[in-house]
Amino acid sequence: MWPPELPPLPALTRAEGEVIDSYLAVLDLLGRINPARGTDTYGGLRAAQALVGKTTALRDALALMHDRGESELHAATLAQALRVLDGERRARLISVPPPQS
Repeated sequence: MWPPELPPLPALTRAEGEVIDSYLAVLDLLGRINPARGTDTYGGLRAAQALVGKTTALRDALALMHDRGESELHAATLAQALRVLDGERRARLISVPPPQS
């Protein structure tokens, strides 16, 4: 059985695509670092080390947009892209999980 077809990504500029990709990479790493969800220090350490590069990429993508005169983020379009790319689930990984009963 084939997995369900995902909705298409909205049209994004290259810089917007880089912002989304970098933002999601940062979320993924923060989820791995989250001490309430982690299992070992080494995995958290490796994620923290990689976080520096990913935040730099995010900063650079936003700086490129700013330098090009793109002064506004189109939140609705970017939110749609985040939803298509599973951003809601990925963002939940940085929160503290509910207590176990």
